[in-house]
Amino acid sequence: MRHKAQAGKSALKANEARLGYLLIAPTVLLIAVVIIYPVFYNLWLSFHQVTLNPFKSDIFIGFGNYTNILTDPEFWDSFRLSVIYTAATVVGATIAGLGVALLLNRKFKGRGLVRGVMLLPYVAPIISLVFVWQYLFHPEYGMVNYVLVDLLGVLPRKVDWVDSPQYALWMVIFFDIWHLFPFAFLMILAKLQSIPDSLYEAAEVDGAGTWKKFWHITLPELQFILGSLVILRWIWNFNKFDEIYLLTTQVNVVPVYAYETAFRSFQHGLAASITATLFVFSMILVLFTIKKVLKW
Repeated sequence: MRHKAQAGKSALKANEARLGYLLIAPTVLLIAVVIIYPVFYNLWLSFHQVTLNPFKSDIFIGFGNYTNILTDPEFWDSFRLSVIYTAATVVGATIAGLGVALLLNRKFKGRGLVRGVMLLPYVAPIISLVFVWQYLFHPEYGMVNYVLVDLLGVLPRKVDWVDSPQYALWMVIFFDIWHLFPFAFLMILAKLQSIPDSLYEAAEVDGAGTWKKFWHITLPELQFILGSLVILRWIWNFNKFDEIYLLTTQVNVVPVYAYETAFRSFQHGLAASITATLFVFSMILVLFTIKKVLKW
């Protein structure tokens, strides 16, 4: 009887295991089709000279594409722009989100409405935001030039803010900070509301002022959230393409450079090697950030 009971339990466990595999199979298949296959296909392309002729085979050239991009000054220029853009937007959006979260964590009339308004830049469609900014900063009929030149006389002449090589990068950085700081604001505010008031009350009893309470209580409590925001924003912004490409043609970051290589120069193998290199750099920077910021 004991052997039969053990055999029944083993069969039941085997059936449960098979059921578990069947339940997760659609998810595994979806991940394989949507993520794993494109990644490995991109790596395969990066080792080939891709031909657009369907009747000709791609030519295997080994690390030739990687050698070309790593010795290409244009690639390193775009990489430098990506680092500047990513560092500036990550720091700017995080600091802006932190400042707004600290302000809106206080109690005042209409606080809920103000919090909702703060989320509008993040939830609005990106294409509509880009069109509004292009209109506001248009060199001829934009509102910004009209106010600064015609009304206030701050500038001597109208400026092409969006498509000028001198200002385009900073406009893209400013746009990204304005567009994405609500995400940091929302995450930080959620954590601020979970910090016990007793910690601040105890600090006040010990004579701590506003700055000391922020430095010794608020920041340590926010460390994990701020570190996670930095890592996530770094990954997203280092691979940012859509809003940069839509807003201006003057900021040739690595994703834009890869797109131009693939769909204007039609060098798909070279573009694949650019994206693979970008992935490696991103992972190195993420691992470094995790080690330094989150101290894992």
